[in-house]
Amino acid sequence: MTVIQLPDGGLLLHSPVPCDADTRRALDGLGSVRFVLAPSKVHHFFVTPWKAAYPAASLLAAPGLREKRPKIPFDGVLEGDPPETWRSCVGIELFRGASWINEIVLLHVPSRTLVLTDLAMNFHSAPNLRTAVWQRLLDVRNRFGPTRFVRLLIRDHDAARKSLDRILGWDFERVTVAHGEILEAGGKAALRNAYAWL
Repeated sequence: MTVIQLPDGGLLLHSPVPCDADTRRALDGLGSVRFVLAPSKVHHFFVTPWKAAYPAASLLAAPGLREKRPKIPFDGVLEGDPPETWRSCVGIELFRGASWINEIVLLHVPSRTLVLTDLAMNFHSAPNLRTAVWQRLLDVRNRFGPTRFVRLLIRDHDAARKSLDRILGWDFERVTVAHGEILEAGGKAALRNAYAWL
């Protein structure tokens, strides 16, 4: 999960982890949870408990997710402009060309941080042999970039390149990922290199 503090002090939860008491206490110490975002059609598993815990928060979905998971009580779909309270500090881009994923990429402008879920992973270690084998099978061992599976899911290369160009036009240095380690520097070059095949 990546947490963004908005200009009004509210919090945006991107790709939430399980909603437990310790995590809630930590977040409550930072601000009020105002938005919960399921940023792709495959990153939505823990959003319902967060909406239950913070009923005043807006639960937002990536395009297509509302239809895929009609029982989740989404308040809206995020596709074009971000909500008004985000606009001064958060940019969004729906990564097109991989409709099975429909990942929404965020840019936190003040910290020059790009926020990804599955478009890139960043593994440089494995806690056990099973994880190491999984990383090798998906071709993400010791490197920043998309898995072999995500590369196969990008069917419309022209649309994907256009989205990638818009993202690379942003000013960012750091990249957070849902899987692996934060890339603290060199994020733009790393993303460009990771998608050179496209």
